[in-house]
Amino acid sequence: MTSVAPVILLAAEKESAEVTDWAARVGWVVGLGLFVALVYWLMREGWKWRGTLQGDLPELPSAPDDPGAAKLVLSGRYHGSTTASQWLDRIVAHGLGTRSRVELTLTDAGLDVVRPGAADFFVPVAALREARLDKGIAGKVLTEGGLLVVTWAHGDKLIDSGFRSDHAAEHNTWVDTLNDMINKTETEGAR
Repeated sequence: MTSVAPVILLAAEKESAEVTDWAARVGWVVGLGLFVALVYWLMREGWKWRGTLQGDLPELPSAPDDPGAAKLVLSGRYHGSTTASQWLDRIVAHGLGTRSRVELTLTDAGLDVVRPGAADFFVPVAALREARLDKGIAGKVLTEGGLLVVTWAHGDKLIDSGFRSDHAAEHNTWVDTLNDMINKTETEGAR
């Protein structure tokens, strides 16, 4: 029992050293806080600058009054939009860079994108170009095929928008249905 007593005494004697220079400690904390605030401000200014550069993007179309019956409905997440085939070139103009929950509805008129807390938009069927499964879009990387990417034309720009369903098994059905609609529209347009 005598060998345990010195260990307990040593453990009881160990204490943190008292802070003797409070001014230096407070200075470091304030300096670190100002540095974090500066970095955050610079990131925000960069986001706003990117939006200004993309100011030539036309306003997003809204859904027609009567889009028709729903072919498919998807509930999930909207992960953002990028310039087509450039998965790191995020588009932030008109709120397209804002991640959010999403309710997608596919009708004969097009794709209705309803985003609570962000701007809703509508992609007319004539603007749809391609649907595919992918693994990533600006700032979000998932497993292979974990992201539904819809390519669509807006103004003179092709845009990729990334969605992830709450039920990933729905992705294949969406890709097949969207591509069938696109092919049908192109065939009818060629006649």
